[in-house]
Amino acid sequence: MFPAVDARQVHKHYGSLHALDGVDLRVEQGEFFGLLGPNGAGKTTLINLLAGLALPDNGRLSVMGCDVVKQYRDSRRLLGVVPQELVFDPFFTVRETLRLQSGYFGLRRNDAWIDEVMHHLDLADKADTNMRKLSGGMKRRVLVAQALVHKPPVIVLDEPTAGVDVELRQTMWRFIQQLNREGQTVLLTTHYLEEAEALCGRIAMLKHGQVVALDSTKNLLNSVTGCRLRLRLAGALPATLMPQVIEQKDGNYLLALPSYQALELLLAELRTAGVAVQEMSLQQPDLEDVFLRVMKVEHEEAQSC
Repeated sequence: MFPAVDARQVHKHYGSLHALDGVDLRVEQGEFFGLLGPNGAGKTTLINLLAGLALPDNGRLSVMGCDVVKQYRDSRRLLGVVPQELVFDPFFTVRETLRLQSGYFGLRRNDAWIDEVMHHLDLADKADTNMRKLSGGMKRRVLVAQALVHKPPVIVLDEPTAGVDVELRQTMWRFIQQLNREGQTVLLTTHYLEEAEALCGRIAMLKHGQVVALDSTKNLLNSVTGCRLRLRLAGALPATLMPQVIEQKDGNYLLALPSYQALELLLAELRTAGVAVQEMSLQQPDLEDVFLRVMKVEHEEAQSC
């Protein structure tokens, strides 16, 4: 069985910028896969190459076994992309926009599926509304609908919930998760790491155009030891504990503990200092901790070279 997305030693330059530097990435069919990285890491460049909006300088990319360069027409039919930018035609209604998008893929009499997509994205009551009259969140929903009108087996979401409200995020994720359960592959880039942690079975992290981490979400989370402790104290935190402080404000502290055993020692030190604990909560490591650790390690290795 072909992988849904396969990138092999992909390079892309923009002038002196090496946007992608030998990317190897394989996304299996049916996965909900996360692609994370800081701004400028190469995520959108990789998506543009998959969609045929740019050509790789070296390497090979394929979608469901179809080469994105040599078999552009076939690979493009297999892919649905939701871009970051709000791009729309101001002269058409929502339904007309989705019919036109269907026509680009040679689909006629597609209204039944268009109606279903609009229903799941809460666009049904906006079907006859001109695009320019929609709010930013509604336009974002139409972009998602456009990516789905031709029922592609692979869906790419490039920062799909950036700047949108909670209602849209919940509505969209319910529908996307349903499609994923039905067998469609989802490739997600997002700066909302809690979304990636909750949704993605595997995650790749990019930095400076290279894959610097690739594993299951569970294994990535297990790679971070220790925990975080949030405290609200009646007095000042002893100076000996200050090196563990991540955040501090008005008697509230967030501390990084190397292990759960360190919690007992910390509480004993607070008792010895006569500092009372008013509130306390223990937090498990999350994907943000993993992300910061991976990016920090890569930064330190780069500095040592």
